Amino acid sequence: MTTIYKICERAAWQEAERLGLYRGSAVDHRDGFIHFSTAAQLGETAARHFAGQSDLMLIAVDGDALGVALKWEASRGGALFPHLYGTLPVAAARWARPLPNEVGGRRDIAELDP
Repeated sequence: MTTIYKICERAAWQEAERLGLYRGSAVDHRDGFIHFSTAAQLGETAARHFAGQSDLMLIAVDGDALGVALKWEASRGGALFPHLYGTLPVAAARWARPLPNEVGGRRDIAELDP
């Protein structure tokens, strides 16, 4: 199983759970796909795109369950990132956990055992 990760606002994930699907953030809508990261990319994604934000969730997703709508595309420095062209079914989530807030400008993602 290929596990990929999504960081999103807690309220957005709660709404997704209520609806059974996650439609993406404003940035996802702007770019035309839902952004994900691999475990290795997660720390930099959190630091670069979610610095200073709190009340976030980390969602572990079964990438294989997303089928052909999931594309691996070059992004930061040519690294391949998973992008979902469609909505994310909540059923594809392996787990969802609160993302620790930053302490001293750093966020401890390792404790989440991605």
